[in-house]
Amino acid sequence: MRSILVLSFIVASRFFGLFIVLPVLSLYALKLENANDFLVGLLVGVYALMQMIFQVPFGMLSDKIGRKKTMLLGLVLFIIGSLICSFANDIYTMLLGRILQGSGAIGAVASAMISDFVSEEKRGKAMAMMGGFIGIAFALSMVLAPIMSERFGLSSLFDLSAVLSLLCIILLYTAVPKEPKITHENSKTPLLNLLKEKNLALMNATNFMQKMLMSIAFLLIPIILVEHFHYEKLWLVYTASMLVGFVAMGLAGALGEKRGLAKHILLAGVAFFIVSYILFAFFNHLAIFIAAVVIFFLGFNLHEPIMQSCASKFCKVSEKGKALGAFNAFGYAGSFSGGVIGGIFLHFDMLKFLAFLMIVLALFWLFSLFFLKNPFELKNLYLPLETRADLNEILQIKGVLESYKNHQHLVVKFDKAQLSQKKLEGLMSKIIAH
Repeated sequence: MRSILVLSFIVASRFFGLFIVLPVLSLYALKLENANDFLVGLLVGVYALMQMIFQVPFGMLSDKIGRKKTMLLGLVLFIIGSLICSFANDIYTMLLGRILQGSGAIGAVASAMISDFVSEEKRGKAMAMMGGFIGIAFALSMVLAPIMSERFGLSSLFDLSAVLSLLCIILLYTAVPKEPKITHENSKTPLLNLLKEKNLALMNATNFMQKMLMSIAFLLIPIILVEHFHYEKLWLVYTASMLVGFVAMGLAGALGEKRGLAKHILLAGVAFFIVSYILFAFFNHLAIFIAAVVIFFLGFNLHEPIMQSCASKFCKVSEKGKALGAFNAFGYAGSFSGGVIGGIFLHFDMLKFLAFLMIVLALFWLFSLFFLKNPFELKNLYLPLETRADLNEILQIKGVLESYKNHQHLVVKFDKAQLSQKKLEGLMSKIIAH
């Protein structure tokens, strides 16, 4: 549990470093030398772009050299980038710092490390805990950003991010136990084949769509509330939405694994997105629009604690870093695309048409998720670590997806739709007897 808390803190600290500058970055960046509207927009979006590019390389590197070493590299890059941003007097130096900040793409590595420490049956709760830390980071950043930047300048936000990242390095090597050693006989899956795997592809598309809708929602919500309804208490709307979201996140983390409802929760989340965007597009009453915002955050937070867990179940233990790297890259691609698409439609004053377009895309998304295999059907048989059995021979059993040894067990992963646990136990007894 301690390692999960520490890793969740590390992930949340990285998100904090992103969140804390967003409310004020564009305002202060325009004052830098050589700044213009385009470069300031690039300054905001380049972080997500670099995260998108480097998620897979960092994930693959973590599979090869280990999670801790890869996370150390990412944190050091983030610290260097933060310090460059802190001392920047011109827009180009600030861009360099933001590029380095975004290049330390360790989100997928941390998720893979959590997956290494936690059994699949408990992973949803662990991811919910991580999601809760990220939610707290978001709330704190919204409060601290305007206060600190006004009193101490924009550089103080980057200094705080660097200090927190240094603390993360210390915690990583003092509070997180040694990485579990995994023994396996899995064949290596080329990245292109991994991306083509149906269930992983559906999860990647889910992360892309969810993050794209989030970016567009954050664009729509303040503009419509302030300019259309002349309502400026944004903090009140966001606070109510986050409170509902935290409840949804806890329920999703608990029920997704315990009750085997992960797929149903994903479908429900998309349904909430569709309802919220319908309300965004077609209703002109303030109370209904605020209800739409709350419904959107309800859907978003239903997804957040179980998406990483679901994605990790559809990949081999030896390729979690690579698979989750791709998953996170699709999420950042969605964030970047949402910002670009939203900006274009905002420029042409076509926000209602944009909402309608997102409804259509979300309906296709909802339909596609019916073809996702229910992660609850993927089960693990845990045997004593000293069990003597040929891993290759286990893999020949129809319905067995992989077998490996970690620091505690010999684990046999199987599809219960093809193979019952009772039958698997009988077959394993014969293999062990040999």
